[in-house]
Amino acid sequence: MLESMQLSREEISYYQEQLEGCEIALRALAIIEDCEGDLEDSATDIALSIGQTPDRVDWLEGLVKRCRVAICEQDLREDLQDNYIEPAVQYLLERKICPPLLVTPVVIYAVKQGIDRFCEPLTYHLSMEK
Repeated sequence: MLESMQLSREEISYYQEQLEGCEIALRALAIIEDCEGDLEDSATDIALSIGQTPDRVDWLEGLVKRCRVAICEQDLREDLQDNYIEPAVQYLLERKICPPLLVTPVVIYAVKQGIDRFCEPLTYHLSMEK
């Protein structure tokens, strides 16, 4: 598990600009900002506010891993490598893969891990199937 993931004010502003047309993503970013940029604390707050009960310390990591197949789609990967999250956020929202208010922290978590590193187990698995 990674150390607590912090977003700077600049990073939050950067994502707010990218997602200015997506109200649910902006709500999530406001909660992240209220938690002083702590991604895990804010995701826990969001989960509790929507009636979920995070039952483990690493629950966010588990949620992100369950979204890995969608996040690591080739069409999204290049944007994510460039820290451009809007297409991935929209994609996950459209597919209802996780609760809408948690989509933004999930995508940011994957990006902060390093998208190549995050997608590596999946890339390895897919290459073994060929």
